[in-house]
Amino acid sequence: MTTITKLPDPVAGGARNSQRGNAARPGRGRRLGDLRIALLFILPAMIGFVAFFLVPTVRGIYLSFTEYSILGDPTWIGIKNYTAIFSDELFWNAMGVTLQYVALNIGFQTVIALGLALLMHRVAKSTFIRGALLLPFLVANVIVALLWFWMLDYQMGIVNEIINWLGLPRIAFFGSEQWAIPTIAFVNVWRHMGYTALLIFAGLQSIPNHVYEVASLDGASPTRTFWSITMPLLRPVLVLVLVVTVIGSFQVFDTVAVTTGGGPINASRVIQMYIYQKAFGESDFGYASALSVIFFVILALVAFVQMKFLKGNESDLD
Repeated sequence: MTTITKLPDPVAGGARNSQRGNAARPGRGRRLGDLRIALLFILPAMIGFVAFFLVPTVRGIYLSFTEYSILGDPTWIGIKNYTAIFSDELFWNAMGVTLQYVALNIGFQTVIALGLALLMHRVAKSTFIRGALLLPFLVANVIVALLWFWMLDYQMGIVNEIINWLGLPRIAFFGSEQWAIPTIAFVNVWRHMGYTALLIFAGLQSIPNHVYEVASLDGASPTRTFWSITMPLLRPVLVLVLVVTVIGSFQVFDTVAVTTGGGPINASRVIQMYIYQKAFGESDFGYASALSVIFFVILALVAFVQMKFLKGNESDLD
């Protein structure tokens, strides 16, 4: 008896494949449509990034190898601007002043912000108080600088009036080489500490309460709990805060420009002010561009070292 094997119908098979293709095409088309919509939303940000960041960065790197002022065309001079930086005493003085400001600003701002965050977490539960801490940060930095510049004025400032009323000698807060950088650091700490405190407070909110309950049952004191639980679990947030505040501190400019202008002498001429004076004061855009590139490299290295050694991408919270 012969067995007859039925072969598949090519017409039917083709119809089934066609149906599968038609079923797959709407999904693929939908994904392409979603991609086009996503690109449409991203396009304005990309235009802004290219126009206001990428193009100026590339042009700045190019100008750093040239001698250029706005009155003429760039002249290629190679690495002469970079070699001149190493023997520029004003550059190294500006870096020293900037480091002094960063140390004061970061030290006081981090400690005060951490204290405020702990108070908000354990004592002050009011949303109004948390919002009030953020108010100085919402005011433009130039306005804050002008406000404190008038309040700390040597002759008519209310702070010096109070100091004089107490029988103490007046202080030239912005006019003294000794007080200029500490005063600028104080102004910026006052403005930014509320915002920094809210960032740390958000990190405190992410720590589970049961961790503190277990520590309490074990008889751990508040001090031991803080150093053994709160600080290790808060490390990723603190590293983020430190990276943001350190980079922001290195870029201080507006407070200095409004209050001291880099003086007295060079006591408050930070690196950003030095770059500005070279570019727009002396019209040496090539050298200013080289300073900017060096400054960018320094900031990148500082951020990398912080993330690497403080282990910002690791958390003890499992």
